[in-house]
Amino acid sequence: MRAALITSFDTPPQVADIPDPDPQDGGEIVTVLASAVHPRVRSQADGSHYTTTGVLPLVPGIDGVGRDARGNLRYFVCESGAMAERAVVDPRRSVVLPPDVDPVVIAAAMNPAMSSWIALRRRIEFTPGSRVLIMGATGNAGRMAIQIARRLGAGHVAAAGRDPQKLAALPGLGADTVIDLARDPQQVALDLAAAGREVDVVLDYLWGPWAANALRAIVPAREDDTQALTWVQIGSITGPESPLPSAALRACNLRIVGSGQGSVSPRDILAELPGLAAEVMSGGYEIDAVPVPLSDVTAAWEHPASDGARTVIVPTAS
Repeated sequence: MRAALITSFDTPPQVADIPDPDPQDGGEIVTVLASAVHPRVRSQADGSHYTTTGVLPLVPGIDGVGRDARGNLRYFVCESGAMAERAVVDPRRSVVLPPDVDPVVIAAAMNPAMSSWIALRRRIEFTPGSRVLIMGATGNAGRMAIQIARRLGAGHVAAAGRDPQKLAALPGLGADTVIDLARDPQQVALDLAAAGREVDVVLDYLWGPWAANALRAIVPAREDDTQALTWVQIGSITGPESPLPSAALRACNLRIVGSGQGSVSPRDILAELPGLAAEVMSGGYEIDAVPVPLSDVTAAWEHPASDGARTVIVPTAS
């Protein structure tokens, strides 16, 4: 069968012929219809993700939509191997989809939606009416986080990012306040302070220096230092390490948690799949997906879709 193959962490995947997968321990083969290229897949493919084993060659792709032997459409998650014509799926790590859904849309939406959905439902006690700040709101996951926070009952959503054009579209997704991180640093600090004065939850896709900058602005501005501020670290777009000010941990009721593989059990993630899939399929989300044939995976990898669209590799026509 044909598959995208990583033979070096320094080069993009190339299309190659490899043996068909061998189902073991209750797995079954699905014909893959769509698998998205998202940051988690890129970090898998370049060896930088914290779960990387360093073993090559590797077929990238940790989730997708496929058709099983009974003709059912399934959204599935896996350790690797989704960007191939066929993949081994553990039925316990998949959810059956209605037959009329668009596999490309589901593949594009589930992973970015999962980051905030899991964070708000499994890592913290999220209360409807809470005020939420999203750091990195112009990316795919950040834009989905705005919409999901609203669906889960957020009372106010502030969205921070650096792309003016994308920022302008965020109120249409549910953002009450938009913060342009590309502005003058003093103005950015004032904007973050205003947004963080009463914020309850921060969903952070940036980390790096921006987490420290935001805390330096927010903590002194808190109206009530004893009010809980839960900082959920999800991504590290601007750096894997952050020079957090130690005073932030003493000067307010700050709790920093992470959300990802390891901090959330596989059982809890799987338990959320049916509800999240139903939520995505409800049609109430803005999802921009660009299907790309498997044969073009190298070019698509090196030249991602513009304007925030999600590239989705299509190994097999539906």
